[in-house]
Amino acid sequence: MQGHIYVTGIILKQSPVGEYDRHISLLTKERGKISVYAKGARRPGSRLAAAAAPFSFGRFGLYEGKNSYTLTEADIQNYFEELRTDYIGACYGMYFVEVTDFYTRENNDEREMMKLLYQSLRALSVPALSRPLVRCVFECKAIAVNGEFPGAPSDERLDESTIYTLQYIAASPVEKLYTFTVTDRVLEQLKSVSARYMKHFVGREFKSLEVLKTLC
Repeated sequence: MQGHIYVTGIILKQSPVGEYDRHISLLTKERGKISVYAKGARRPGSRLAAAAAPFSFGRFGLYEGKNSYTLTEADIQNYFEELRTDYIGACYGMYFVEVTDFYTRENNDEREMMKLLYQSLRALSVPALSRPLVRCVFECKAIAVNGEFPGAPSDERLDESTIYTLQYIAASPVEKLYTFTVTDRVLEQLKSVSARYMKHFVGREFKSLEVLKTLC
């Protein structure tokens, strides 16, 4: 049915279309990942310009046509400005976006992945939180949300604290993920496990991660 709808979501990516428009990929609570056209978003002074930028989270008004969605209005609740002015933070954020884009589909229930992305972007903006730890938590939880996380590997010698942390990540609500710190030893073990599982369950390279490796 064609008409005007409202969705809550976060913009994953955008690309220019023609001279003045943008095409955006929007992850929503109501309809999973959808493609949306933002007409005139590249015009100077457009009220849709900021709303079409990656990381923007809020409520979006869309016109649902027969074969596509068109952005008509947006009430942005969080632009994640801290990440826009922090190149390394932005690279982490874009990596999280790429992983989310890989896992999500249109018309799927993607509420958990949307919450995970949102909370992870918030965690990147907290100076007291280790970004390598945030990355490990995000990777392991993304795999768990999609039903693939196998728990702590039995063929690696891991500290009890590391095993407990992996269990906590897999079992805890997204809202409680970024409430702890770990020792350097546990972090190194977490990095080993998450890298191994990302290679096995995702099995692809991401552009933002390649950039991140040159910076950190």
